[in-house]
Amino acid sequence: MFTIEHDFDATVVTLVDEGVGHLQEDVTVNAFEDCVTVEQLNPRTDTVEKITLSMAQLRDLRAALNLPEGVYQMRKTAG
Repeated sequence: MFTIEHDFDATVVTLVDEGVGHLQEDVTVNAFEDCVTVEQLNPRTDTVEKITLSMAQLRDLRAALNLPEGVYQMRKTAG
């Protein structure tokens, strides 16, 4: 399950882990104009861990999810 909210300066997506077995804490993705942050509560420390991705890193991650194992470099195409 997930939710989508549109705030003033970001689109916020919250991913909720559902099902049986060991479940993870919710993940919150904040999409800003120039970066994306991913946040998740660390239950061991009771703090929110935050990762910030540039738009280029997000583009590379998107491409990586659909590629086989290997090393890649994104290049701009002429045109």
